[in-house]
Amino acid sequence: MNTGGEWSFDDLAVKCTVAQHSSGLPDGSYGGNPMGFVVTGPEGKFYYSGDTALTYDMKLIGEFEKPGFALLPIGSNFTMGIDDAIRAAQWAGVTKVVGLHYDTFGYIVIDHADAVSRFAAAGLELILIEIGKTVEV
Repeated sequence: MNTGGEWSFDDLAVKCTVAQHSSGLPDGSYGGNPMGFVVTGPEGKFYYSGDTALTYDMKLIGEFEKPGFALLPIGSNFTMGIDDAIRAAQWAGVTKVVGLHYDTFGYIVIDHADAVSRFAAAGLELILIEIGKTVEV
């Protein structure tokens, strides 16, 4: 698949979206184009941005795809941070966000209470999942 492409897999349809990020494999070789995905299934639709910076293309997700929730990076430094993730959620037209790409090492540690509070101040719910745990959205 490639950016802009869509494919159906049994009950799911997956559409590739733009993401802005480096792309390398563990051996240092080029890993291909970074992408996000809009996933549509019998229970609804969600947007997984992939590791990315804020892009204006996220407005298209909200305008045309209308997902029920989004999975967005919030750790900053290597991806967008909290403020840009809030804007991404608004552009994507969602009120519920599962935070990604944070707390895995020192450069992207966040203050959980502050992050949740900043999302709430924007009228958004931020869900932070503990490593090894699951949640229902």
